Amino acid sequence: MGDIVEEFKKAETIVIKVGTSTITHNNGTINFYVVEKLVRVLSDLKNENKNVVLVTSGAIGVGCSRMRLNKKPDSLPEKQALAAIGQVNLMHVYSKLLNEYGQIASQVLLTKDVIEDEQRKINAVNTFNTLFRYGSIPIVNENDTVATEEIEFGDNDTLSAIVAVLINADLLILLSDIDGLYDKNPKHYPDAKLIPVVRCITNEIEKISQNTDNSFGTGGMITKLAAARICNSHGIPMVIANGDNPYNICRIIDGEPVGTVFVPNGEED
Repeated sequence: MGDIVEEFKKAETIVIKVGTSTITHNNGTINFYVVEKLVRVLSDLKNENKNVVLVTSGAIGVGCSRMRLNKKPDSLPEKQALAAIGQVNLMHVYSKLLNEYGQIASQVLLTKDVIEDEQRKINAVNTFNTLFRYGSIPIVNENDTVATEEIEFGDNDTLSAIVAVLINADLLILLSDIDGLYDKNPKHYPDAKLIPVVRCITNEIEKISQNTDNSFGTGGMITKLAAARICNSHGIPMVIANGDNPYNICRIIDGEPVGTVFVPNGEED
């Protein structure tokens, strides 16, 4: 594993995904303690002349909080309306905090049809490249307000992997509410063991992955494995790490063994 994580020091373009459970409290309100540290890390990476993209979840959860709802509604119009409310609040927080560190935030909202249409895909790539040239930190989310089943990514783990492929990233980091992939659910089994490296997503790995309990989020370990498959097939390493401490991002990029590393096919220790 040593040689693999050492390569992370050379990463120039990094995609970081944060889930709803990482940046919000259980009631959907923004966890400013975590978000402020996350923004500080992003700013520091940018100051090192790295291209950084943040893929953020949480819009619907924050919208629920603003409207004083205890859980995410089932109807599509309600979820899309709450996403519109929550996205504004999320971007306000990110933009304000990044500005305090001298950084420029930008918002990129995507739906699957943008990626599936070649010309729109090229436009998206050109936009990201121009934002990098401007020195901005793109903040990406699915465009939940207009997305339907036919054009939605479904979860931001998949979205972050697609963005990583789109911009030819050197590394994807998924920040979660657990330390990585375990041999069984650590929330239910105290003796669960962390799996530090995954070289192949086998049937056994599939079986031990299971969704985490989160009333506001849409993802879980299953969607993270799907993201790993996308990255694997395009030669991009991926790490799952605990987002409660955003400084884990720095540790990963400094070459420390943190969380679970998914190694692209063909790479060896």
